[in-house]
Amino acid sequence: MAISEKNLLKLANGSDVRGVSIEGVVDEPVTLNAEAANRITSGFLDFLSTKTGKKIKDLRVAVGHDSRISAPMLKNAVLEALTAAGAVTVDCGLASTPSMFMSIVFPETKMDGSIMITASHLPFNRNGLKFFTKDGGVEHEDIIAILEAAARFPEQKGDLTKVQKYNLIDRYCHHLRKKIRAALNMGDTPLKGMHIVVDAGNGAGGFFATQVLGRLSADTSGSVFLEPDGHFPNHIPNPENKQAMAAIQKAVLDAHADLGFIFDTDVDRMSAVLKNGKEISRNALIAMMAAILAPDYPGSTIITDSVTSDELTEFLQDELGLKHLRYKRGYKNVIDECIRQNKAGVVSPLAIETSGHGALSENYYLDDGAYLAVKLLIAATKAKAQGRDLGALIKKLGEPVESKEYRMKIMGEEDFRAYGQGVLETFEQRAEKAGIRIAKPSYEGVRLVFPNGWALLRMSLHDPQMPLNVESRKRGGVAEIVKEVEKLLAGFTSLDTSVLCS
Repeated sequence: MAISEKNLLKLANGSDVRGVSIEGVVDEPVTLNAEAANRITSGFLDFLSTKTGKKIKDLRVAVGHDSRISAPMLKNAVLEALTAAGAVTVDCGLASTPSMFMSIVFPETKMDGSIMITASHLPFNRNGLKFFTKDGGVEHEDIIAILEAAARFPEQKGDLTKVQKYNLIDRYCHHLRKKIRAALNMGDTPLKGMHIVVDAGNGAGGFFATQVLGRLSADTSGSVFLEPDGHFPNHIPNPENKQAMAAIQKAVLDAHADLGFIFDTDVDRMSAVLKNGKEISRNALIAMMAAILAPDYPGSTIITDSVTSDELTEFLQDELGLKHLRYKRGYKNVIDECIRQNKAGVVSPLAIETSGHGALSENYYLDDGAYLAVKLLIAATKAKAQGRDLGALIKKLGEPVESKEYRMKIMGEEDFRAYGQGVLETFEQRAEKAGIRIAKPSYEGVRLVFPNGWALLRMSLHDPQMPLNVESRKRGGVAEIVKEVEKLLAGFTSLDTSVLCS
């Protein structure tokens, strides 16, 4: 039986398509199978034809994937749809999400659109599709249009002998090496004397060690989990995962390396570790990137998500002379806001989430973990040549003493978003009445400011939940703030506030 439009639309996940592609996990039936991928690809072709004004047979479309074990099955389904429609179809094999966008940019490829088969850091049984046009990744409303179009198409059978092959990662690595050589101006082997380790988490990012660092004469001994393996046997390929971060910290310390990088599965996110094992992620990664960019963009505005610390704001403004705009959660949200600011004449070189998604205006507003790594690598190499330590860039960055996130479920409400909005409105009114300072402007949720910390209550991007983020500058401060928040949430019977007692 053909997949219904209703079930196709359930695969929408923000600006991506995501679902379960592998059987075997209890209570997780397959939702993104070959038929779904095939029909969704036809929907994308319909969307791309309208957007470009080209006939489908004149379109050039590239396809790539990460290391997930369902990738071959989904890729064949995608290629079948593309060739059946007569589009010029290019199989790029194992690739990163950013490289798939660059297939549209590179003069050798000049694709009209591209498809990346990935579910980022999600478990091994999941997979998904990301779509790119010359304007970057598609928006949520575009995903809905693609899925609605997919419902009108039957499954297509094409001729896979017509598929062209192209080593996109090789071309992409050449692009990154060129950036490093130009910035360092130290000949063909500018990384000689640098010892850098990489943890690819058995995702697609092993190329950074072998084809970027190694080709520039860096010592990459001690790098771990470079081999693609869609079972992810060593740790979740997610820089925010504690086990993953512990693995790269250990690798750096064991190898006595100058620097370590860890990527997520499809290499659109990155975190780093300094030679002393100190983690550079979340607020520290934002601060480090801003410090690197500040000399070239004085007085500019850094766009972040809503859960960044007050200490980061103080560092950006007081130490770097920059402006800080806290926007919404969601990497597309911060990127789109960065684009809007620049179009309005406000210089904004960086849009970055605490998750490690970071996009630079100089790099097509593309959230590219490898490009962020290149910027850190250039700064680290220059610092070492001058006898300095990269960590000195953020020496004056403060840190909260305590930090915690609580996720409160909304239960039994059919329109959970409307309920959550009502909670936020009442929450803000009660806070004002209690004389608690409210941060303005707030682009997402309600942020309360306390003498020793803050609390942000917001709606989850996709789920019937209300996350509460709390930070404090003193021991025991989070518990004190949570007690105040509990009073403001009294009487909301559909909101599970029991987690606040944990």
